[in-house]
Amino acid sequence: MSQQLRVDPTACTGHGLCAELLPEHIALDEWGYPVIDGQPLPAATRRQARQAVTACPALALALTSEAGRDSAASAVGAAVQRKLRGNA
Repeated sequence: MSQQLRVDPTACTGHGLCAELLPEHIALDEWGYPVIDGQPLPAATRRQARQAVTACPALALALTSEAGRDSAASAVGAAVQRKLRGNA
């Protein structure tokens, strides 16, 4: 199962702690906000990624799994289809 980092740009306040804890995957832009590389996390950096997520003072950083996102999207899509058919 592949995991990636995601940042909620509306919640982020630009503390920059995530980039200090995980510079392999997070850089800061010119205003101090994180830029995530978008690559799946290798096993070697997952522990540091979890630490960065936990340490985020704004709770703006999250670890997501590709499988989880796909299944959630499928569930939402199925619910929308049922609603459109009137079977909700």
